[in-house]
Amino acid sequence: MTLTRPDDKPLLLVITSGLRRYREYLLASIAGSYRVHLIDAVAPTWELPYLSGHTVVPDTGAGPVLRAAREVAAGAPVAGVMSWHEEHIVQAALVAEALGLPGTAPDAVRRCRDKYATRTALAEAGLPQPEFALAGSLDEALAAAGKLGWPVVIKPRAAGGSQGVVLVRDADELADQFDATRGVHVPHNPDFTELVLVEEYLDAPEVSVDAVVHQGRVTPVFVGRKEVGFPPYFEETGHRVSADDPLLTDPELLAALSGIHEVLGFTDGWTHTELRLTARGPKLIEVNGRLGGDLIPYLGLRATGIDPGLAAADVACGVTPDTTAGRTAHAAIRFFYPPADDTTIGSLDFDRSELPACLDLLEPLVGPGDVVSPPRKGLIDGRVALASAVADTAEECAAALDRAERALRLTVAGA
Repeated sequence: MTLTRPDDKPLLLVITSGLRRYREYLLASIAGSYRVHLIDAVAPTWELPYLSGHTVVPDTGAGPVLRAAREVAAGAPVAGVMSWHEEHIVQAALVAEALGLPGTAPDAVRRCRDKYATRTALAEAGLPQPEFALAGSLDEALAAAGKLGWPVVIKPRAAGGSQGVVLVRDADELADQFDATRGVHVPHNPDFTELVLVEEYLDAPEVSVDAVVHQGRVTPVFVGRKEVGFPPYFEETGHRVSADDPLLTDPELLAALSGIHEVLGFTDGWTHTELRLTARGPKLIEVNGRLGGDLIPYLGLRATGIDPGLAAADVACGVTPDTTAGRTAHAAIRFFYPPADDTTIGSLDFDRSELPACLDLLEPLVGPGDVVSPPRKGLIDGRVALASAVADTAEECAAALDRAERALRLTVAGA
């Protein structure tokens, strides 16, 4: 363990940092108000300027993380703990419970992590969601689909990032996709392996709501409008955030969010809730007990001025977060993909001449020699670049991202 440097800022434990391009802005923001002690299975590199200390653990399962947290707490008072990584939110809750820190109870966090537990709790409360069944075999999945009616969505019980989530329209498609979905690995959760959720398909727009929850009060902060591609998979190809999104004040959505969090027992922290806006009202897809991914909170920061990293850190330490918007803008992100499976990258960059000033991020995600594929084969890790824009209107953002897409220059090695 590298000891935490003392100063007058509260000490916050962060469990794993994630990928730099997707999470550095959070760590940078938090470090301005907190001493950050990172617990991770790898030694920090880019994170070092933001850290006051770190502990490298053999793995990030509950046991090693709890031991590391107790060791830190033995040397200095700890104000809070957080993780924005799906695989580690339960560990963070266990640390909070063990050290007497603010946070949601571990059982409630598990109900978010386990999609079947989420579904069961909401069904018992009569809250709106798709009809569902849990299947441990193809025969069970086929029987469930027969009862629910085709098409259905199949998904792993507790994976993240849309891994293994597939729309299947008949028995043949289900048979073709079932083993891949059942085989998605879920780290630190062996009980979830080889169990598949079969759900009613809701043909309606999907949104995400990033919300901060403090002492049971749910405050929506950003609404993300999803763009999804590569059917029958649900690859998230882009997101849009507007500071004045009407859903932020929609009574039906607010009531649904409040009821969902109450039923799950989620009292303190940050959540990323995904819903489908059906003709009969919003229906829950899933609740993630963490900050949203895909730079959605960054879009919210750029659109509203609300600092998601700081707000999440504050609530993790029992401090009332500031969710007052400082600006009213629109922000959007788009991800780009290779032309075919097993594409070997020769070169990749953007032609940055004469691009609109409202373009914010222009980032290649791969380099020469990397081999990438679009979904299905490259689900999640098939992206080759991203671009984001911030403007006064959603239309300006879309036009700027179209320009960025045309400016992307990708060559294939050996072509």
